[in-house]
Amino acid sequence: MNLRIPGPTPLPPDVLAAVGQQMINHRGPEFEALFGETSRWLKVFYETDNDIYILTSSGTGGMEAAIVNTLSPGDKVLAVTIGVFGDRFAEIAEAYGTAVTRLSFPLGQAAEPSVVAAKLAEEGPFAAVLLTQNETSSGVTNDIQALAAVIRASAQPAPLILVDGISGMGAIRLQTDAWGCDAVVSGSQKAWMAPPGLAMVSFSPRAWEAYAKARLPRYYFDMGEARKYAKKNQTPATPNISALYGLHHSLKNMVAEGREAIVARHTHIGEYCRKGMLGLGLTLFADPAHYSNTVTAANLPAGFSASKVLEELRVKYDIICGASKAPGLEVIRIGHMGYVSDADIDQVCSALKVILGR
Repeated sequence: MNLRIPGPTPLPPDVLAAVGQQMINHRGPEFEALFGETSRWLKVFYETDNDIYILTSSGTGGMEAAIVNTLSPGDKVLAVTIGVFGDRFAEIAEAYGTAVTRLSFPLGQAAEPSVVAAKLAEEGPFAAVLLTQNETSSGVTNDIQALAAVIRASAQPAPLILVDGISGMGAIRLQTDAWGCDAVVSGSQKAWMAPPGLAMVSFSPRAWEAYAKARLPRYYFDMGEARKYAKKNQTPATPNISALYGLHHSLKNMVAEGREAIVARHTHIGEYCRKGMLGLGLTLFADPAHYSNTVTAANLPAGFSASKVLEELRVKYDIICGASKAPGLEVIRIGHMGYVSDADIDQVCSALKVILGR
């Protein structure tokens, strides 16, 4: 099967083998060594001196952790959303009783820093701003560096910058410390080439200052507990050991490959996929200035149903691509993060050529 959805992504054979290892005591020295090394390697790709906390949950749990550990009921929050997952971040903040102002951009467009700056000036100050690094529903990557810069310049003290990096981290650079991001969340099932089940969260010193004052309810996602246990390379509750085996092995490979080489590889495969779609005469959904290198959204020609095309890809060619997350759009999404090759994309293009009569 050629799994070309934007997560969970396929596992390399050696990572798959690592996942199948026998369980170990999560309070023992073997686990502590595994956890400690995994945490240190994550810092290379987060580009941070802050500790990384590994939670047993999906990426959405990490987003919830970023909210509940830094905010209090009624806090003003600016949710900058460019699609479905930006909306999800806003919904989590709303569910916990913060005062959320949504700044929404059209699907397919990136957030415009000048518009964000104007909103901050008009309606601030805000306690936090929620950002999405990479929006898989549209195939768009935000300019987090530029957005973070206008947020940090908006007020003193500046709002906290909470970033959903779930579908970008490990493939697209995010310089956590240099850009002043206070909480950055990622998920194991994306470019990290590991199974679902782990969320990784970095917290800045400013985030920890906010934690001390935050009054939203928290228990399982209490980052203070995560920090306390992380000091001895453990977790507060039983961790997903199998997923951690996979993440550890994958990160070992990624560190050996090198951060710059991995970014270049994803730049290549993103361009390769887009070239393939354009070569079929298709148009791309995203703004060309902000194409994602982890997922491509392609518009289908008039008269073609996305659901039918996706079904034919699955049944006839054993290729699994994604549907649009927005209702009414005849768009298919091709994931190309982590363990993916030119040949995988060639298979998608060849099948679409037949299906679309190109």
